[in-house]
Amino acid sequence: MSDSLTVTIFVVLAAAIIGAFLKGRTRDKCLKSYEDDLVTLISSEGKVIYGRLHVESTGLEFAYQTDHHDNDGHVETSYLLYRHEYPSIHSILRFHDEMDEAHKIEREKALKRVYHPNFFRRTMRKMANFFKTIRDSVMEVVNLVIDQAKTRGPAGAFLSSKDKYISRVKTDMINTISTAYEPLYERHIGLRVVVEMQLGERIVEYCGILKDYTADFIEVMDIQYTLKDEEGPRIADIIVPRKISQIRHSAE
Repeated sequence: MSDSLTVTIFVVLAAAIIGAFLKGRTRDKCLKSYEDDLVTLISSEGKVIYGRLHVESTGLEFAYQTDHHDNDGHVETSYLLYRHEYPSIHSILRFHDEMDEAHKIEREKALKRVYHPNFFRRTMRKMANFFKTIRDSVMEVVNLVIDQAKTRGPAGAFLSSKDKYISRVKTDMINTISTAYEPLYERHIGLRVVVEMQLGERIVEYCGILKDYTADFIEVMDIQYTLKDEEGPRIADIIVPRKISQIRHSAE
């Protein structure tokens, strides 16, 4: 076996192993911040699910506080939402008046860390983003090595015969390594912003403190939110999908 083919196979296998490892362990950090909290999930169809959130790389589980007796006669104790169903999410809310004391204390600590971050915290975040950007370039290197190898001898024949598998490996790497870095959002981390959401023909806005964002979600703290059938707003933290939401205004 030629040296170029050996190196190529090694690179592809290494990429596959790293991609599989990251895919099995990576959890969205916005969703992860609500781990073990009582939350309210609102779907794009208006369905409301209430329970204690458990986050995995493949989806979410909402553990009910009381058993739900289905019309078919069976008892349900939780609701599972799989990752491929994330586009159905309208919002995930964490109402302050539903949190126990231990979770309130943890939340207050998180708020103090994020609200008007000092120079040290901003510097640490910049460094983290710098290293994440370097990590993103791993995918470009893998693509370059594979594309170059495709044009050469036995390595090219091997890669061409495994093109479908290699494409899947590259897709997994992209999905798990990508940081979705947004410079405009970075300027407003820890500051009050207005989030704009597109709901069909209607646009709604929520004002709060921008805590974080990922490729899929935006997390904002201390907003006012009124659930359907409630008389007035309550204070809550909210996670909204980036596909229908964006930071529109600074509100400092």
